[in-house]
Amino acid sequence: MSKPTLGTAIFAVLLAGLVGVLGAQQGAKDPGVRNDGAPGAGDPLPNLTAGQLKLFEIGKEDFAEAEGVGDGLGPRFNLDGCGSCHIAPQTGGTSPAVNPQVAAATAGGARNFVPFFITRNGPIREARLKYKPDGSRDGGVHNVFVISGRVDDTGDARKCDIRQPDFATQARNNNLIFRIPTPLFGAGLIEMIPDSEILSNQAAASSQKATLGIRGRPNRARIGGVSGDANRNANDGTIARFGWKAQNKSLLLFSGEAYNVEMGITNELFQTERDEAPNCQFAPTPNDTTPEDLSLPAIELFAGFMRFLAPPTPSPDTPGGVGSIGNGRKLFSDIGCALCHTPTLKTGNSTVEALRGKPVNLFSDLLLHQMGPGLADDIVQGEAGPDEFRTSPLWGLGKRIFFLHDGRTKDLFEAIQFHKSGPDRRFGPSEANRVVDNFNRLSEQGKQDVLNFLRSL
Repeated sequence: MSKPTLGTAIFAVLLAGLVGVLGAQQGAKDPGVRNDGAPGAGDPLPNLTAGQLKLFEIGKEDFAEAEGVGDGLGPRFNLDGCGSCHIAPQTGGTSPAVNPQVAAATAGGARNFVPFFITRNGPIREARLKYKPDGSRDGGVHNVFVISGRVDDTGDARKCDIRQPDFATQARNNNLIFRIPTPLFGAGLIEMIPDSEILSNQAAASSQKATLGIRGRPNRARIGGVSGDANRNANDGTIARFGWKAQNKSLLLFSGEAYNVEMGITNELFQTERDEAPNCQFAPTPNDTTPEDLSLPAIELFAGFMRFLAPPTPSPDTPGGVGSIGNGRKLFSDIGCALCHTPTLKTGNSTVEALRGKPVNLFSDLLLHQMGPGLADDIVQGEAGPDEFRTSPLWGLGKRIFFLHDGRTKDLFEAIQFHKSGPDRRFGPSEANRVVDNFNRLSEQGKQDVLNFLRSL
């Protein structure tokens, strides 16, 4: 056999490269984080009054501030500030490309190790345990770090000697799950959507939902022995809507809980420390209270900032162009995605004109859905079951880096596929199965149009 000439070899390499390019072009791909020169989020709502705008700015400054030992940080914490977690693409968002938890582990001489699930280029994560040692349900946050050994501008915790949880053992026992920060853009608009609007949307297109297996058991707490059909606050019976399992009703509650759980800062809503180790208390309790001058405490400022934070701005033509995005929006509805990811709900009455009677283009029904064993985290929060999650709002998705409740993927195509899983011995099938099948049956260009549409949001 004759040896190939140099020209033949070069032609073969070029041909192989061309085939590779054509093959890549034939398969739909996540266009990646939208890079159109602007963050597209982080601004205040339009038409705020001067006082409301001032509250937004003061709240944003406090939201972005890092806390220290003397401020009440810890004794156990995940990060040292709201703005440290909710940071991308602007303050109020979610995980950035470089995880600040890695640096926080040893900041100020703290003696923390970096757990295996916290990586430099991975998402910010909190850890929860499914079960307690006695076999009863846990579900609570087990903070990643402790203040032991930390010395910062506000305090000295060298006498604190508590240690981090043994996450490696919990992982080996399949008892460890993760959550990443939820974006907060447009949160004030979400807060002002009336229950009646949510329930009306739930009842809409019922036959189409039934055909696709979308039951949407969005859970109501049993009040007076009556079971209903929306995720309800157990005390007043109204629909909760914030958090991965729609476990929080209001932005103030969301703020107070996060301040206490994520940073260890006690406050007007959560007065006692989560860890009362006597050698680790370096600030009066509660740490954040209403000042003597009656100015607003931090949790009120946080809530004000989130309440007046505008929703993300979508792109009309990036990625893929106007035609692709428009077709993707149509296909998104045609295949059934919009039955859960409702494009628009509407706010009701509000004392704030900027929040009153406004369209909320969030792409969520704010209800809980069973997502199958593939996504089930085996955590119960309120009446939300171990395989149920709130339909995640999609606005701002074009600028997000990490997807799903635990940040397991950066790839939007993969995130869609993760919505599908069949039943196992513990959990039923995902309600999204037939919709994902519909997506997978689209032409490659059709899939690409849907991906481009989602990344335009």
